[in-house]
Amino acid sequence: MPTVHAYAAQNASSPLAPFQIERREVGEGDVQLEILYSGVCHSDIHQARSEWGPALYPMVPGHEIVGRVTAVGERVGRFQVGDLAGVGVMVDSCQHCDSCAEGLEQYCENGHTTTYNSREKPSGNLTFGGYSTSIVVREEFVLSVPGSLDLKAVAPLLCAGITMYSPLRNWKIGPGHRIGVVGLGGLGHMGIKLAAAMGAEVTLFTTSASKADDALRLGAHHVVVSSDRAAMKSARSSFDFILSTVPTSHDLNPYLGTLRREGHLVIVGAIDPVGVHGGVLIAQRRSVAGSNIGGLAETQEMLDFCARHGIVADIELIAMQDINAAYERMVKNDVKYRFVIDMASLKGEQAAD
Repeated sequence: MPTVHAYAAQNASSPLAPFQIERREVGEGDVQLEILYSGVCHSDIHQARSEWGPALYPMVPGHEIVGRVTAVGERVGRFQVGDLAGVGVMVDSCQHCDSCAEGLEQYCENGHTTTYNSREKPSGNLTFGGYSTSIVVREEFVLSVPGSLDLKAVAPLLCAGITMYSPLRNWKIGPGHRIGVVGLGGLGHMGIKLAAAMGAEVTLFTTSASKADDALRLGAHHVVVSSDRAAMKSARSSFDFILSTVPTSHDLNPYLGTLRREGHLVIVGAIDPVGVHGGVLIAQRRSVAGSNIGGLAETQEMLDFCARHGIVADIELIAMQDINAAYERMVKNDVKYRFVIDMASLKGEQAAD
């Protein structure tokens, strides 16, 4: 089995450090990528620090992967050596349950296999993510990356992008809709760009008035400071749809009050408990829902949509060796709006060994 250079956490409290992993040989249905860029998602921190339940170590995070195909198995038909390709949050699913049959592999009833902090089937080997020089993935879970876009800024589309695109498409957001995005971070900035490109009228809800200029630059039409009671009152019953990207427990009721009759608020950020007053829902037949990334076909659709509209993430490119400092900055919300690792920095470290 090929040995690959990576950065890994050995336990919940250790910093990420150089580590060697083994990738499986390229099987008949597999695609091998040389990883060029790997996005840094906040969930990488949560999982590396075992904040979402018991984690599997050693852990190589990274599920926003862009690279170039270096080998394909004999049954692979969609890719050839030299193609640009990407890998997102999933690397496998059962492929036969109702959800998989509908192209909703993220809801696989038998459990999808995540790109890291999971176990391959049937081997039981740990999955290792994009903080590495290469990866081998079954063809069905590899995506075509449009060459017209800035590759390094494409990487976050494979998690942040699809996380926002999927609910917008599921609820058929488009021209004539007034939508709100709660929070301006890695998810929120993509939500603004995508919803605006779909033709919706977009408002950012933020606790910080200083973010207004950036929100307008990204494509928002309006900004509401959610701590301003007068502003929130003036926004009551205004919106068809709201996306909440806030990653922690928070009170949804002020935002629910800004929904029109039969409006929807969709949570994509928080997995902690959130507060909802039933009367706010009942009064106007409003609803609260959740959404989790997207299936493979929808993710490809999202990439193609972004290519047509020239949409990529706003990023800060870093070296692999700076990942621990980047984690600390992310915890402090000190990034606009996504870190991306230039994996050439890890290849350079490999060459120096």
